[in-house]
Amino acid sequence: MKRSNIKVSKFLSLVLRHRPEEIGLTLKKDGWVAVSDLLEACARHNFPLTAETLAEVVRTNDKQRFAFSDDHSMIRASQGHSVEVDLQLESLVPPESLYHGTADRFLSSIKEEGLIKGQRLHVHLSENTQTVVEVGSRYGRPVVLKIASGRMNEDGHLFFRSANGVWLTEHVPVNYIEFSNKEVDR
Repeated sequence: MKRSNIKVSKFLSLVLRHRPEEIGLTLKKDGWVAVSDLLEACARHNFPLTAETLAEVVRTNDKQRFAFSDDHSMIRASQGHSVEVDLQLESLVPPESLYHGTADRFLSSIKEEGLIKGQRLHVHLSENTQTVVEVGSRYGRPVVLKIASGRMNEDGHLFFRSANGVWLTEHVPVNYIEFSNKEVDR
């Protein structure tokens, strides 16, 4: 993704996941907002954006963080919201194991509380370790945690899968987390 597109992606994450009111937007209950409203709000707040640039950012975003409606008239973030939205995801049976990336400095609190969603609506999990290493690297020395998601699901915990393939759940209690003593070398 081009450098200017990274700036646009970060801005879209801010307004479509966390603070839509900052540019005068109101997300629908399911997280959607009209593309025309987004473009107008961006222009009013000194962040002019063309429909073509928006489409390119959505298409080329490496994590597919954003999605258009089928007719491209609406846009929303695929997951990662801290504002209340209902993405209308159906619960699914997850793979036997999923992974979560974190930094080693968070391990002591995770060993006490498990994985908590914090200000987001869900804990984010992945089917592959490469993705979670990248996530953990953002916060320090990365550590990969293996989650017994199959057992969690059997015990009544619900799992959802976002449009971009991220697995979501409310909380991962400590007894479902495999802590290895190995940190990931980068």
